[in-house]
Amino acid sequence: MLRLTAALSLAGVVSASFENNLAYLSPSRRHASLAVPISHVHKRQTGSLYAAAEVNFTHGVASGDPYANSVILWTRLSPTTDNVASDIVPEGVVPIYGDEGASPSSRAACAEYRIGTDEALTRIVDSGRAYTSSEVDWTVKFEATNLQPFTTYFYRFNVCDSSKSSATGRTKTLPTKTQTVPRNVKLAVYSCSNYPEGYFNAYGAVNAKDSADYILHLGDYIYEYKAGLTDFRKPLPNRETYSLYDYRKRTASYRLDPDLALSHQRFPWIPVWDDHEVADNSYNSGSKNSEGEEFKKRKQAAVRSYFEWMPLRQVAMDDSLRIWRDFSVGNLFDLIMLDTRQYNRDVTVLGSLGGAVGGNKDEVEEQVNWVNRTIMGFNQEAWLYDKLKESSDRQARWRLVGNQVIFSRVTIGVFNDEPFNLDQWDGYVANRDRVYKTLVDNKINNTVMLSGDSHAAWVSDMAWSTDGYNENTGAGAVGVELAGSAVSSSSPLTGLVPKFITNPISKLLINNNPTLQWQDLYYRGYFEMDIGYDAIEAQFFGIPNLKKRSTEEIKIAKFLIRNGENKLARNPTVGGGVAHAGALKNGKVM
Repeated sequence: MLRLTAALSLAGVVSASFENNLAYLSPSRRHASLAVPISHVHKRQTGSLYAAAEVNFTHGVASGDPYANSVILWTRLSPTTDNVASDIVPEGVVPIYGDEGASPSSRAACAEYRIGTDEALTRIVDSGRAYTSSEVDWTVKFEATNLQPFTTYFYRFNVCDSSKSSATGRTKTLPTKTQTVPRNVKLAVYSCSNYPEGYFNAYGAVNAKDSADYILHLGDYIYEYKAGLTDFRKPLPNRETYSLYDYRKRTASYRLDPDLALSHQRFPWIPVWDDHEVADNSYNSGSKNSEGEEFKKRKQAAVRSYFEWMPLRQVAMDDSLRIWRDFSVGNLFDLIMLDTRQYNRDVTVLGSLGGAVGGNKDEVEEQVNWVNRTIMGFNQEAWLYDKLKESSDRQARWRLVGNQVIFSRVTIGVFNDEPFNLDQWDGYVANRDRVYKTLVDNKINNTVMLSGDSHAAWVSDMAWSTDGYNENTGAGAVGVELAGSAVSSSSPLTGLVPKFITNPISKLLINNNPTLQWQDLYYRGYFEMDIGYDAIEAQFFGIPNLKKRSTEEIKIAKFLIRNGENKLARNPTVGGGVAHAGALKNGKVM
């Protein structure tokens, strides 16, 4: 009778289904080991649907991975503010700590969405409904369709057949692939948001200005660490994350930050992970402090939680970890989002300070010049080269490559000329050479690499070799790298090091690295890109205070990349580099 009652209750909402909720398919339609079997979900539902009074929208709303005619919408509709402690996974039940977390439930909740062209949602263009349950931590993901290109939309969720609703979100579609974009497109680019180390004021600043069309996050959206003794914000659970519950709870605690929540509510996000979404310095079969079967199960838990909680699509996959994907923004630019960390990276350095202290430095140094060494796996490499060539052949004006770690060669240059951080592309020389070869052999222009991870800001010309490259004019460059600082993660020099120390180090770095044009170690922050057919303007912002929630920011540098030049503009009187922090080559520091 219980099963019959449940079946009749679910059948009463004829258009709802578990299948409509994309969270059940995360992260892959083709890999059941990382998805939730719908047959299991149906068997468990022996109770009636939760009533509207029994559930709440606990973590706001979000949108992401926009196309010209659709976008992913996300929310969480739950009978509890806590996260589900354990559930079915490939190897059985994920271990939990004591009695923490919410227990799995035999009941489901029903959510519906509406999306329209006005904030009051009187002009609805698409709607849908689906069930959610404890198997996916009560998350809900829809693909809203029937949308028009390069158009702003508003959306809201309701508990099915009730007036109980979520906050109203705003999102935007992309232009069609062949469309001439009628105005410049603006991106805000973030990385490395460490909750314990400071407020997310970098998100708050863009919220206040309303200055972006789309948000890119290049990774380290969460950190797996236990909070340190001096950290004033404590994430949950306050220990290193290992289990499915841990990763769900950690992400959920981040999403309660008001500035991050509002950013997700106001802007469509295009995110990708780095290492800390799983574990520090992770690669294809291990990390700094886990390896073998332990690391495999840890990664499975982290990946499942990430796809449940993030508003991103399930791309066509050939294995269970593919997050790399691409977006065409009219004929203005193609955005290629790479995974240089989790997909199939060869072993990386596991010590401190880029591997310089402890760990497996000798092992990596022996392999660093191997021709078969790869930072992304050969499947992803082939895809990247094809996408670069396709983009150039279709005459998109720009190619933006979203990437995690610093691409350009960097040396400290004090005791020797060797690269100092082999966790970056400097540890994968042959792979970097293959990228350069693709650009040069195919005469691919207007390529801009976007990087994060380092907790510092770097702007460089991209040159395959310094032979034939002129650091004063930029002649010989084949592209530009823009690498942003961290939302809140501490400087690579650790802690708040004063400018009278950081600025001379930045000066040393630009003097000893020919392609490096600007560098800053002091400020946490982000950068914005204003992308037009004639040029890209990149504006870097520093956050002066992380200990107090604020929207205050400082303009710390601005750069111009002109169409067809494949280098940074030099003359500041006509739009070249200007900086107010760090050290700058071929421009003014004011």
